[in-house]
Amino acid sequence: MASIYKSERGEAAIQERYQQFLDRWPVANKRLQIATRQGETHVVACGPLNAPPVIFLHGSAANSAMWMGDVAVWAKDFRVFAVDVIGEPGLSASSRPPLTSQAYALWLDDVMAGLALDCASLVGISLGGWLALDYATRQPERVKSLVLLCPGGIGRQKVGIALKTIPLRFLGRWGTKKARELVLGPTSTDIPPTARPFVDFIALIHEQFRPRMVKMPIMSDTALKSLTMPVLAILGGKDVLLDSAETRHRLEHTVPQAKILYYPESGHLLPTQTSEISDFLREAVRQPYR
Repeated sequence: MASIYKSERGEAAIQERYQQFLDRWPVANKRLQIATRQGETHVVACGPLNAPPVIFLHGSAANSAMWMGDVAVWAKDFRVFAVDVIGEPGLSASSRPPLTSQAYALWLDDVMAGLALDCASLVGISLGGWLALDYATRQPERVKSLVLLCPGGIGRQKVGIALKTIPLRFLGRWGTKKARELVLGPTSTDIPPTARPFVDFIALIHEQFRPRMVKMPIMSDTALKSLTMPVLAILGGKDVLLDSAETRHRLEHTVPQAKILYYPESGHLLPTQTSEISDFLREAVRQPYR
């Protein structure tokens, strides 16, 4: 299997930088390595031990550092488990089984077993949203509630933007920056100094990491109708990667209990939704177990 990194030096640089972020995790935490059938899976656990459990699944070309700006709020009320997705630039195994298989649901079964969880809420963004959906449609009795931020698997995945970024990837650092801006929008010139290290980390990942070049499978109407748990979907109307209008339409017709927050002027990089997610998870906890 080809490496998910462009070089051993690039892999070492990403992991070293990621370790530096983890060392600055904003709340007391425990870092776990869980054995799964896909290899070791890295999890950052924080929050009260007896609080309702919530599993966070990041997107493609990312890792659990993406939650650091919000985790201090969520960890007040929940036992947070930030999972490094396999095959992504975190500290989990580099395994990438086909998305068309049940391998990822079985992997999450193993993760939950390693965390001694029978049921948990899931929060996923983009690819992480697809993983959360895939698991919830296969194991609905194990998902207390579901939060989906610009999720894959419901609306059409756009390919035009991917074709536009291919030539840019051969133009070094400048091309990588332009490709990233096409997907996430231009980098603001007003980025606070405290956020600059994370922006630089994202740039390093895009320079040294090989992202998945496959489409996320689309969930059937039957699968979506099996989502009987509380569902929150947060979508950006100008998402260049996923058809958010189609995502909203399908959720409205197949998951009528879903709460949908639709931001017409936002793209794949959504505005902060920290309090909305907290409020939704707290309300879901109060609902009786199905």
